[in-house]
Amino acid sequence: MNSFDKRKESFEAKFAHDAELQFKAEARRNRLLGEWGAGLLGHSGDAVAAYVKEVIKSDFEMPGDQDVFNKIRKDFDDAGVEQSDHQLRRTMDEFMAKAIEQLQAEG
Repeated sequence: MNSFDKRKESFEAKFAHDAELQFKAEARRNRLLGEWGAGLLGHSGDAVAAYVKEVIKSDFEMPGDQDVFNKIRKDFDDAGVEQSDHQLRRTMDEFMAKAIEQLQAEG
């Protein structure tokens, strides 16, 4: 194997690793977001876990995080929870940062 092939394999491995970390971070962010949203919606007990699953599942509807945003936004609007789009986006960003920190801490 020449150095070009080794370098190519290295880049491919890094890409796969980064993609896996991104997926895990988004899933964790969605779990944290679901728990937070469930609290604002007044859910407790099993309803929290069910809501978290709904939020996680919503992320598979379209690429990006707009589908998760739309789910939470609709649920908040339907329940009369006062959160601006800016507040919701900021919270999503904060939970993404927290999810990445947690994953890095886990090694």
